[in-house]
Amino acid sequence: MDERNEFDPQPIADTPLFCARLTPHRSLSRSGFIALMAFVTMVSFAAGVMFLMMGAWPVFAFFALNALIVYWAFKVNFRRAAATEDILVTPYEVRVRRVSHRGHVVEWTLNPLWVRLEQKAHAEFGIEKLYLVSRGRRLSIGSFLGPEEKASFSIALREALQAAKRGPTYNPVT
Repeated sequence: MDERNEFDPQPIADTPLFCARLTPHRSLSRSGFIALMAFVTMVSFAAGVMFLMMGAWPVFAFFALNALIVYWAFKVNFRRAAATEDILVTPYEVRVRRVSHRGHVVEWTLNPLWVRLEQKAHAEFGIEKLYLVSRGRRLSIGSFLGPEEKASFSIALREALQAAKRGPTYNPVT
């Protein structure tokens, strides 16, 4: 007996059928943020100086406050981009791991035989919500994806759930 004849079911059980990491989309990069903030600061400063020369010095303070609020809003936006959602489907379990932007981790483990994918769709806007439903409980997934992304994601996840329901396949002749 050699290593080709050994039966090890562990790799089959742990083989992922589907694995996805979902993150919020951010269209502004760090360099874009710096360029935008430089522009907002220059415009606010120039407009503030104009009002300062006219004698309306409080307006200068409001323009400075405006630039600070824009900076703060983008920083909050970038901080929220750290949130992730991991979905893993194996023949024996479905794992959903959600990490908030603050680092709080919540994890669910579901049996793929009892899980179904539900979607709430709008005729004009497409898929609005995706849910994993198991034993009467609903778990919302992919909340920050767009309608087109949710559609393609739901197709791939549905195929993986169907493959998990069929069970693992063992093909000793490879």
